[in-house]
Amino acid sequence: MMDIKHPLALLGGLSPQRFMARYWQKKPLLIRQAIPDLQPLLKRSELFALAGRDDVQSRLIIKNKRLSAGWTMESGPFKRTALPALKQAAWTLLVQSVDLHEPAAHALLRQFAFLPQARLDDLMISYATDQGGVGPHFDSYDVFLLQAHGKRRWHIGRQKNLALMPDVPLKILAQFEPEESFDLEPGDMLYLPPRYAHDGVAQGECMTYSIGFRAPSAGELAQEMLQRLADTVGQDMPARLYADPKQSAVAASGAIPEGLFAFAHQSLGLALSDPQWVQRVLGEYLTEPKASVYFDDQGGSGVAIDQGVQLHPKTRMLYAAPFIFINGESFEARGKDAGFLKILADTRVLNGPALHRLSPAARTILMQWFQTGWLEILVPTVAN
Repeated sequence: MMDIKHPLALLGGLSPQRFMARYWQKKPLLIRQAIPDLQPLLKRSELFALAGRDDVQSRLIIKNKRLSAGWTMESGPFKRTALPALKQAAWTLLVQSVDLHEPAAHALLRQFAFLPQARLDDLMISYATDQGGVGPHFDSYDVFLLQAHGKRRWHIGRQKNLALMPDVPLKILAQFEPEESFDLEPGDMLYLPPRYAHDGVAQGECMTYSIGFRAPSAGELAQEMLQRLADTVGQDMPARLYADPKQSAVAASGAIPEGLFAFAHQSLGLALSDPQWVQRVLGEYLTEPKASVYFDDQGGSGVAIDQGVQLHPKTRMLYAAPFIFINGESFEARGKDAGFLKILADTRVLNGPALHRLSPAARTILMQWFQTGWLEILVPTVAN
């Protein structure tokens, strides 16, 4: 478990507790050398190769003053020959969810474990040639901008006018009014709360890592939960039919009876009356893998997992008593099984001794997860 009272260089010497209280969703924070001596996790060629894969979301953004809109944007995958020449200025390649494909990126994301995993989204890498960027904009979610290679100049400001430029394929602010400017070099990091306007411009070739967060809207959550309710309510609710023994004769037959309105209201209330229903549905929704994610079935029941297991980087696992959620599925766990599975969700690792203390039923479930590709064999750390 992380000590949230311990100061971290990642947060400029602040403890996670102080950072969350003073800055989270409140104001920006510039952190010099958040990760000292940081080296890029991927070489330029490796990032380009990742952008060429079908299961990776990528975008190419080019600033072109000769066009009326001033910008072009294309979605990947991209062959290397489809990308502009390195000597061409003002283009940017954005590669999403690198943490799902590169162990080093996944390990970097784990440094932000002082935040709920339910909120953490992904690590995006932005590669840019000189003067490259995506224009002045704002995000609807929190973001940490970590400089990995080269230098990027950031202009930021509390933007009141959120009007966007018309007829542009990007959400670029029409009238950006920066208040501060910073040059970030490798290891430096900038935290920005939601809706804080910013514009990053590459000063020569550079790479920036964006640690982004999930911020579902009320409408999105309601739609998802009601859809899941519709999928299950017919199975879980008793077969109760509408009855109207006191219905009187009507002269106007097109009017909906008041009793039917009341029955509909009662039916919906009954469907939502389970106090654990919201927990279950929300947990399944939050752990649902992204559309591009798939797992390789490892099959075979003879593989020993006794030395311990770790979650696959693509696996999402959360909990809310009495439920354990993993990759869009849920089940109930209690007692010591629940305790150890919560450790697996928190740390993404369950060592051999802990695994042996699980019940036979829980170990069977872990074996099933392993065979499905949701778990990996724990690789022991070799001491130097």
